[in-house]
Amino acid sequence: MDLKRPIAVVAHDAGAANLILSLISASPASIEHIRPVMHGPAASLWATRFPHSPADMRLADAVDGAGTVISGTGWASTLEHDARRLARGHGIRSIAVVDHWVNYRQRFVRAGEEVLPDELWVSDEYAAAEAGRTLPEVPVILKPNLYLEAQAAAAGPPPADGDILFVLEPARSDWGRVGAGEFQALDWFWQHRDVIMPLGTPVRLRPHPSDAAGKYDDWISRHPGSRLDLSSDLSAALRTATAVVGLQSAAQVVALAAGRRTWTALPPWAPPCPLPHDGIETLPPRP
Repeated sequence: MDLKRPIAVVAHDAGAANLILSLISASPASIEHIRPVMHGPAASLWATRFPHSPADMRLADAVDGAGTVISGTGWASTLEHDARRLARGHGIRSIAVVDHWVNYRQRFVRAGEEVLPDELWVSDEYAAAEAGRTLPEVPVILKPNLYLEAQAAAAGPPPADGDILFVLEPARSDWGRVGAGEFQALDWFWQHRDVIMPLGTPVRLRPHPSDAAGKYDDWISRHPGSRLDLSSDLSAALRTATAVVGLQSAAQVVALAAGRRTWTALPPWAPPCPLPHDGIETLPPRP
């Protein structure tokens, strides 16, 4: 965090917020120079890490007079896009943090307006390669993924007789079929879960931070042997998991780092899993 101060830090979605907050936590002396603007899931993450530092500044006030603006690159709001636009208008250096491996240019477009940062921070060599390919005009900096390292270490070794953890996320598509994609993936997993572990192995569903409360209650009620996981963080959810299933989320990459056998439940009619990491297995139909 050796940047021109004060630093406006703006985030909404959980993914990039976890990366940014981990970097801030590693440099605790910098917190007094941070102007945080946290909405949505990022607000809860900030309150947990920095309970004595409110994150309720107005965006315009945080950016005005800042030396640097750091923003996430989520989909669930325009907050981070608005921060980059304000930074550009004030001539302030703008840094964007990407926590995933797909749709890089699209992350910087809202209502037809593209606002690119002055610098892009990514957390592994796969992301650096993708950023260089899709956003060649933006300098790319590889930063350590302190969040992944901490979560993987805290998860501990995989238990031999553990359960299956399904890390959920909105699919944002129905792939031309009836029903939201995340429920199609859940159904596909349930039909073929014996490929992963024996039938009767308990299954826990961990909602995405953006999921509404109760979203999966009906599905769970219709699938005995499944239950909701509301662990305090991902590492706690991973501790009792032998296998981890998801769609295409960063949580699956953390699971791999924690030594869990990891699968994608994207069904055959969906696009293939875009995660480039070796070791993510595709859930096939039973022979």
